[in-house]
Amino acid sequence: MSEVFGSPDQIDLWVKAANGAPDWPAIFKGYGAAVDFPTAAFWRELADYYPGAKIILSLRDPEKWYESTQETILSPALTAGFHHMPFAPVVKSVVHGFFDGEIHDHDHLIKKFNQHNEDVIRTIPKDRLLVFEAKDGWAPLCAFLGKPVPAEPFPRVNSKEEMKPMMTAMAARFAVGMSAAERDAAIKTARETVHGRKPDA
Repeated sequence: MSEVFGSPDQIDLWVKAANGAPDWPAIFKGYGAAVDFPTAAFWRELADYYPGAKIILSLRDPEKWYESTQETILSPALTAGFHHMPFAPVVKSVVHGFFDGEIHDHDHLIKKFNQHNEDVIRTIPKDRLLVFEAKDGWAPLCAFLGKPVPAEPFPRVNSKEEMKPMMTAMAARFAVGMSAAERDAAIKTARETVHGRKPDA
């Protein structure tokens, strides 16, 4: 997603993909792999378009995943200002669309999360798919990709603690298009989210 945020061309291409007119060679020009949204929302189409590609399904605890989304990328602090952000069309078309617009509904998101994993496992041939958990470390990942195991420890990045300040800064940055009341509310919520306090009711 970070690659999309900084590129107007990528934003346009992904919006077209969400509207049923993808140009996959243009989207992935210069890249050998992709992770996260918006790519993950098109796993079926991409698996068909790139029949030689290997697919890694990263698993995690559904409840922890939900909690993380609500404190980072789908937090009220950030989503309050989505419509002012340059990449808003991608977020609305792809991310919100993937979750049917119910981005804060616990039961719905957990259901979508589990259904996604089940669909991938059922659909992708076993020789193309690695079902992976970060706790498994380098060995299964490198074996699947045919790469040597690195000497350095397996990294742990994009944790909730790392993501919170980034999401807060993003919310504040794009709050400029809001009214004063909207801006103050978004920034207040962002700060409370980062410091682990619930916003006022």
